[in-house]
Amino acid sequence: MAVHALNLSATLQRSRERLVAAREEERRRLRRDLHDGLGPRLASLGLKLDAARNHLRSDPELSESILLRLRGDAQDAISDIRRLVNNLRPPVLDELGLPAAVRASAAAQLSTPGPRVLVEAPEPFPSLPAAIEVAAYRIAQEAISNAVRHAHAQLCTVRLQLQDGLELEVTDDGDGLPDTYQPGVGLSSMRERTAELGGRFTIEPRTEGGARVLAQFPLAS
Repeated sequence: MAVHALNLSATLQRSRERLVAAREEERRRLRRDLHDGLGPRLASLGLKLDAARNHLRSDPELSESILLRLRGDAQDAISDIRRLVNNLRPPVLDELGLPAAVRASAAAQLSTPGPRVLVEAPEPFPSLPAAIEVAAYRIAQEAISNAVRHAHAQLCTVRLQLQDGLELEVTDDGDGLPDTYQPGVGLSSMRERTAELGGRFTIEPRTEGGARVLAQFPLAS
């Protein structure tokens, strides 16, 4: 009886540890999704507000058009919060597919007029495992946001390639990586998303200027 009680106690302790680990992983996922998904969208509101203010006197019609789009963007941000709270997969992936979803996200992040984002992908683009699609989408969002907000890039190119797996490459013509560069939450999030799916992640300066983000995901045969 004593041995049986000890075994039950050990089993209960392991169960508690698994529950705690799962809870903390979920908290980390929610924190990462809030930063990668909602953060860039809210940042884009600030960029568009600046654009509207800059054209307020010289081109009131353009300012009004930007403000009207801002209203829609704010409503979209509220919808994003609801989706995150309910732990849903981004519906735009199911509606548009990965390449078009990245294009739509980039358009929502950028001001008008502003930097350009090109998304290159093979056509037709196949449906991928859900976890890989979400990871690639979030990494592309964060990489585009960093290129525009921090590196002041004017051109950002996103390439999706399928070889032995999915390769996501994001390059920009911005300021590049500073000598004192320290990885923050965004970079750690991108790296973690890639590692969780058995992939490889790198970020490096480009010889012609700017930076290159590369995430490679294996696909099961």
